[in-house]
Formats: sequence, C-alpha cells, structure tokens
Amino acid sequence: MGTKSAFNWVTLWASLLFVVILGFSRLSYGMFLPGIQRVLGGSYGQLGILGTVNFIGYLVGTLCLSPLISRFTDRKQVINRMTCLLLGLTLIGSALSDDFTQLGLWRFIIGLLSAIATVLVLSIAMDAVRPAERGVASGLIWLGGSAGILVTGLFAPFTIDPLHLQGWRYAWVTMGVFGVIAAIGFDFATRKRGVVTIPSQTESKLRDRESENVYRLLLNPKRFLFLITSYFFFGAGYIVYFTFLIPYLVSKGTPSLYTGLIWSGIGFAGLFNGWIGGKAIDRWPSGYTLALGLTLGTIGVFGITTNNLLFTVLGASLIGLVSFITPPLMTTALLRRDIPDHLYAVCLSIATAFFASGQIIGPIIGGIVVERHGLQFGVASSAIFMAIAALLAGLYGLQQRKLEVRDLPISS
Repeated sequence: MGTKSAFNWVTLWASLLFVVILGFSRLSYGMFLPGIQRVLGGSYGQLGILGTVNFIGYLVGTLCLSPLISRFTDRKQVINRMTCLLLGLTLIGSALSDDFTQLGLWRFIIGLLSAIATVLVLSIAMDAVRPAERGVASGLIWLGGSAGILVTGLFAPFTIDPLHLQGWRYAWVTMGVFGVIAAIGFDFATRKRGVVTIPSQTESKLRDRESENVYRLLLNPKRFLFLITSYFFFGAGYIVYFTFLIPYLVSKGTPSLYTGLIWSGIGFAGLFNGWIGGKAIDRWPSGYTLALGLTLGTIGVFGITTNNLLFTVLGASLIGLVSFITPPLMTTALLRRDIPDHLYAVCLSIATAFFASGQIIGPIIGGIVVERHGLQFGVASSAIFMAIAALLAGLYGLQQRKLEVRDLPISS
C-alpha cells in the first residue's frame, strides 16, 4: 500500500505508544523518585544507579536489535507487537517491587524493551508516510513522549505527597494498562494499512551486503559521526536533568502540586516542540537547526542556578519547548532523509545505542556530583553535556554544507 500523509492512524497510535515508551516507562522514574525513596529507602546516588540500570538495558536492547532485524527481516511487525505488549506488562510488574533488586531487574527489562520499541515503532510508522512529510510525522510521534511527561506530572499529588506512600505503584499499574491498549491499537492500525512489506530473497541478500557498510557510514566524520556523537551527549545531559530535577524541587520544599505542574509544564511545552521541531527539520534539514534547539536547552538548564522558582520554571519550559523532543526527532529525521529505507532501522538502532550510552554515563556522573556537591549543582551539570551536544550538531551542519551530504551516494 502507498505512503500516507503525516496525519494518519498509524502515526496517531505510534504517538500514543511513545507516551508509554518515553514518558511512562523511562522518564516517570524521575517523577516517582521521592515516593520510591520513602518506600524502598536509599540515597539519591543509589537510586540514580537504578536509572543507570534502566539505560544499560536500553543499550543492550539497541545492540540486540540490529542482528535481530537482520536475522528476521520479515518479522519486524511480530517483534514489535510482542515488545510493546511486554513493555506494558513490565510496567505493571515494576509496581510490585519490594526492594532495590526487584526494581532494578524490572528497570533493566523495561529499558531493553523500550529501546527495541523506539526503533521499530518509528521505522514501521515512517514506512507509512510520504518522504516529504516524515519530519512532521516524526514530530507527531515524539510528542507522545511529551504527553507522557504531562500526564505523569498530574500524578504528582498521589506519588510525591507523603500521605500517599504507595501512589507510585498505582500510577505504574495504570500506565502499564494504557501501554497494553496502545500496543494493540498500533498493531491493528499497521495491519489495516498494510504498512509492513516482506522483502524478497534478493532484497535480503542485498541488505546483508550493504549492512556491512553501516558502521563505516555512521562513524565517518564526513557523514554522520558528529550527528550521532551529538546524540550521545544529549542523552547524557537530558537524563541528568530529568532524573534529579524533581528531587531538587522536593528538597527545596516545593509543594507536590506545584512540583507536578512544573513537570507537566515541560510536557506541555514539548507538545509544541514536536510540531515546531518536525516542521523546522522538514524546512531546514540541517545540523544547525538541531544545534539551535540544544543551545537554547543549555540556557534553560541554567535557570536552576538562580535559586528562583520562576526562572527554574521558565528554564524547564524552554527545555520542554526546544530541546526535549527536538534532538531525538531531528536526529531520526536527518538519518531518515539520507539513509536508504532498508538500512534505516539498523542505522537508527546504532544511533540509539550511542544515545543509550550517554544515558548510562549521565546518571552515574550526575549521581556522583549530587553526592559531592548537592542536587542543585548536579542538575546544573547537565548543561555541560548539552553544550557539547550543541557544538557537535553545529559541526555536523558545517559538514553537511561543505560536502553536500544529501547528494552523496550511500556507498561513498
């Protein structure tokens, strides 16, 4: 079946899945951290390690995906279906954790499944969209993550307030049920649209030969190296901010309702981010566009250093508006423009592995900084990673302009 516009049932259900894949399964942990600490105990450094465990699972998932796709080239839809269903169920399982070991195991599995789901949902959904509208479609899908952040913040009075010790458990169960429903809806929509195609034996052999050049393509400084290393540093920076922002606000005595609204504000701003970022990358498909969003995000992080709640809120809103969803959607869109369809899933999984590696390093460094210098300095340290990501994105834009990357053959 032919490709569709950016607005279709496939992208809608994909966006709802990203509510779960990003907003619920990964970033809700930072929101629920104070409640989890009251029940399970531990320092923020130890709880930060559990965040690292989640992203180790995420890295393992991305590394497993490439050989999995190569081995089962005609089973992408089946793998995605099972992964998304299991992701919803593991969210429910994590709510039943009684100690660090159990929660750590669930967080690892959730990270693994969310990595696979991120790449496959994007890949399957992009196959259903006309090339000229894939930036907008990517924005629509990624804004699901912002919606997840927004909804998670609304749970704050029931997950942060000491009067509701078990609130985070009930929230995760609710999120898991929603995840199962979204997985079923996306699977039904893609089957109905006939999105998935089965490659011939000749196409499969061609893919095997060309996939050998994927690493050389991505790690070439004249092609995508600056882009994926920017993605790495963004992963490290944003996860430090999102892991320790809520604990910092709670430590300052900010009421749970206001804390939740700040978190939801990031998600609300991110809803516009997905639309604006998608439009921008379609019109200006350049690393410079990505660098601008990352630079503004770096400025937003510094709002927390003012010790002023208003500036902290404005900074958080700026991050949500221009540099929360923008880097992932722009990175995936830029790769989608310049990489052949049959190599996209593999290339995206490798780029996502760089992103996951950054997310592993971020909480470790952030946890150390928090333990030594306090929560405020720990959150502010994310600006260093964001600034490096912006610089690398700018270098990628410079490389695009100098060598006209989009016009180069894939084998060069």
